[in-house]
Amino acid sequence: MEKNRGGRPRAFDLDRALDAAMHLFWEHGYEATSLAMLREAMGLTPPQIYNAFTDKETLFRKALTRYHQTEIGFAVEALGAPVPTGEAIRRLLLGAAEAYSRPGKPGGCLFVSGALAASPQAQAIADELKAYRKASEAAIAERLAKGRAIGDLPEGLSVEGFAKYLAGVMNGMSIQARDGASVEELRTLAQTALAAFAIEGQKQAHHPRNEADAGSLPRG
Repeated sequence: MEKNRGGRPRAFDLDRALDAAMHLFWEHGYEATSLAMLREAMGLTPPQIYNAFTDKETLFRKALTRYHQTEIGFAVEALGAPVPTGEAIRRLLLGAAEAYSRPGKPGGCLFVSGALAASPQAQAIADELKAYRKASEAAIAERLAKGRAIGDLPEGLSVEGFAKYLAGVMNGMSIQARDGASVEELRTLAQTALAAFAIEGQKQAHHPRNEADAGSLPRG
């Protein structure tokens, strides 16, 4: 049981309340989620919400942290797996297809849909979501760079360019999921991106300076 600022115990489950808020923000976005909606979903009074989370912006930031901890394990596992780079990227994209279309959860990714269009009052929130997306792109670039360094990918392959491409594919998959795309449709998008990645990798591998560096590339 969590304690409030005065030291008395709170009569509610903080994690459960935070999960409820996270799902609401995930489904409706930051600005469209009202205090009344939060109050109903969390089962708390406004004083309880403000006592536990200070304000809506702080609550949203805590919800983002909670989302990062509980919903993107597929990406962490894929990029950190001791497998060839192509297989890591395959797991990443197919994992996104599954994660963005889980039954009983909002479609897509909170980092994408939380505040794509924001008023000036919510610009700080939009900037924070952008930072999360950039961090995801950087993690992909780091994995590609490791693959290139060990000869898993052609030397001439643009790590930054392909990281941006793959992050863009995942962002697009998130929007498609929000629009109701099924897991099968999202898998098709992932397979198409993997095929494009493989084709470009093979082109780079057969560049005269890279013919000796052909590496492991994803196969659909």
